[in-house]
Amino acid sequence: MTVNAISQAARRFWDWLPTGVDRRVRVIAWLNLAAQTALVGTGGAVRLTGSGLGCPTWPRCTAESFVSTPEMGIHGVIEFGNRTLFFVLQFIALTALFFVLKYRRQRRDLFILTVIPACSVLFQAVVGGITVLSGLNPYVVGLHFVLSVVLVVLASVLVYRVYNGNGERTLAVPRWFAITTHVTTFFVAVTVIIGIITTGSGPHAGDKGAARNGLDSELLQHLHAWPAYVTFGLTIVLLVAAVSLGLEKVRRNLTLLLAVELVQIAVGLAQARMGLPEILVGIHMVLACVLAAAMTVTVLSMKSTAPALVDAEPAEAVRAS
Repeated sequence: MTVNAISQAARRFWDWLPTGVDRRVRVIAWLNLAAQTALVGTGGAVRLTGSGLGCPTWPRCTAESFVSTPEMGIHGVIEFGNRTLFFVLQFIALTALFFVLKYRRQRRDLFILTVIPACSVLFQAVVGGITVLSGLNPYVVGLHFVLSVVLVVLASVLVYRVYNGNGERTLAVPRWFAITTHVTTFFVAVTVIIGIITTGSGPHAGDKGAARNGLDSELLQHLHAWPAYVTFGLTIVLLVAAVSLGLEKVRRNLTLLLAVELVQIAVGLAQARMGLPEILVGIHMVLACVLAAAMTVTVLSMKSTAPALVDAEPAEAVRAS
């Protein structure tokens, strides 16, 4: 392939890229959110099937191979599959970055929100490698999960921003309502963090030889439930207030948040009473990310955005001005 052909292909690709927020940008934002959440699901599958050391080293699966071998069995396949998803995530993240590149000056918010996952996917891979090399240390595993939740939150912000723009944002709810919402967010964070620590004390270590954090699992289950019930109570208060105040957009998001909490509580109670079956623990982990995403969108919806700046100006119009 000649240099001229490569240059022409690059020019066609550049011309094809969006000059503002369009359907392609919205689709890739949703794909980013879905993939970040799916990574938690596959990571949970690795842990819950005892496949955490299915590939016993990193970045290779064995000393000689980057991929799992037949001798490693199903555990090697599951662990290698989780590692492979990082490449899918990286592709989606880089695509999202390219899709906002031409109007990055007008939509600096979208540029930052796509740069972070494009860089952090590799960082996540490194943390995953440390997890394996540390023999599935429960605190390193917990850090891995925390990073995943943070990336899900940022992915939720990206989805929200591609639909609502970057115009001047003004508070659209009473100040007491905003404060209560932020308090609810705090309890969501506490619930997730204690849940991660609780998992680190439980039976699902990811490998039979992996250490646990040595904390009292039964006590932690109760400590995990308390902030969850506070979150649930505050959400009901906010939803009732949103209905009475006519805050339609916030009400819709709070309804979604309450629905996620109800399912999460039901799954949490069921898994505690059934001896922590793997499938329910996995669902509980994924729902933690969905909860964080729903809470994020609820917080963002408390402010209204100037309608004139919902989408970025096309690059041609910017140059003409």
